[in-house]
Order: sequence, then C-alpha cells, then structure tokens
Amino acid sequence: MAIEFAELSLTGDRDDNQDRASVAVAEGASLIVVMDGMGGHAWGARAAETGCKVMLELFRAETKPLFDPLGFLHLALGRAHDAVVAIGTKLAVDVRPRATCAVCIVQRGEAFWAHIGDSRVYHLRGGTVVARTRDHSHVEQLLREGSIREEEIPGHPMRNFVECCLGGEAMLPEMTLSGRQPLEDGDVIMACTDGVWSNLKDAEIAAFLKPHCGNGSTHSALEQLVERAVAASAPHSDNATAASIVWRH
Repeated sequence: MAIEFAELSLTGDRDDNQDRASVAVAEGASLIVVMDGMGGHAWGARAAETGCKVMLELFRAETKPLFDPLGFLHLALGRAHDAVVAIGTKLAVDVRPRATCAVCIVQRGEAFWAHIGDSRVYHLRGGTVVARTRDHSHVEQLLREGSIREEEIPGHPMRNFVECCLGGEAMLPEMTLSGRQPLEDGDVIMACTDGVWSNLKDAEIAAFLKPHCGNGSTHSALEQLVERAVAASAPHSDNATAASIVWRH
C-alpha cells in the first residue's frame, strides 16, 4: 500500500486546543481520525483525546486488512462513545465531555468512513469533491429541506448546533457510515473539524489541495490549507484540525 499522509492541528484564536487528530499506517490498512472536543463542555480536550486513543488502540489490535471495515468503524465509534461517557458520569448531563468525530479506513484501494456531528470526511479527486459527509447539525437539516442556501450556513444563528456527538448520555449516538468508496491514483481523503471547513467552500478546499498534494508535499499542502482556514475566520477562528491520506498505487 503506497500512501502519503499528514496531520495538523492549530489553536486559532482560542485559548486552548480541544481538537485531536491521528493517522495510523500499517501494512495493509491505514486509519485517519479527527475529533473536536465540544466548546462549552467540561474537559473537551480530554473527550477528544480519549476518543482518539480508543479508536487507535482498537485499530492496532486488528488484523490488516480489516475483514469488515464498516463493522469495525461502528464498533470503534461505539467504544469511543462509551469511553467519553465514562469520564463524565459524575457531572451534570449538560456539562459532560463531548466530541464530534470523523474517521476513515483506507485499504485495498478503497476507503470506508464514518462520522458523528459536524467533523467531516472529504474525498477529493483532480481538484473536485467526489463525496463528503453531511453534518449532523440543524443547519444541514435546513439545507436539505431547502429552507436555507449553503452560503447562508457560516452566518446562521444555529450554525454551531450539533444534533449528535460522542459522550454525554449513555445512549449510542447517531452515526453515518459510507459505503465502499473506490480510490484512484492521487485521490485525497481528508478528515477535518469544523474549524477547517466552516469558512471555506468545498470547491476551495478541493481546488487548493489539487496542485499541492502528492510528490512528498502532502504535509505542506495540509499546513497551507489549515492556515488559510484560520485566517479566513480571524479574529474569531476556532481550533482547526485535519488529517489526510493521498492514495498511490
């Protein structure tokens, strides 16, 4: 399996960074995961750290390539949720640790991804968006209903209202899993928190990465994209975090 990978997390204009990102590369399969500890809740950074750790440990313990990638994602997200719930059991429900999550497995020239909340996975090819996840958020629902246009999302008063997340209450949250996504040479898979995508259009993200990713410049491309996202949101930028894989065969 020939891939290039990178991860980056910037604090932005916040006092601390509650995002986490990890890339695990093994013979036969790779995993990227990003988590966004939700602002306004206790121990947001700890929630993201805990969720990432659980998913990475489970992935490392699996035989690769994974026999059932989507089954693994469902199980791993459930275990991560339970772990985040456990660290907040002594707190009032409304201030328990929580996090959004986006995760992707790449193996055998295919990608499989899942997400909870408004952290996203992008599948990019040749400067265009092949596919991306759809947020579990109120504004995404309004967009699907045709009540708002996509350009209205950044300034919408309910822009930060997320309908599901890891942690909080014990009930397993809603999660969305992709089908099997075939990859072509040079395809980019990127997982990111809302601090990256919130003030950049999908077409901007895809077009910006096209000339930079590949040929060993993956980290530089990701760094420039995340820095651009922070600058676009200044002076009120959120933590901005992304992890990416460029597929080569």
